[in-house]
Amino acid sequence: MKEVFIALLTGFGAGFIFAMFRLPIPAPPAFAGIMGIVGIYLGFKVFGWIQPLFESFMK
Repeated sequence: MKEVFIALLTGFGAGFIFAMFRLPIPAPPAFAGIMGIVGIYLGFKVFGWIQPLFESFMK
């Protein structure tokens, strides 16, 4: 939970600084950005599940 809070605080700080300097936010539109992050996470997890299959083919 500590990592989540630190990530949220860092993101908040970065967003605040970008707004303060009137720079465009360095992220895709909200929903698309969230879905991209979810996709990356799911891809990482699925690879972890099927990695043993890849290792058995490499032997």
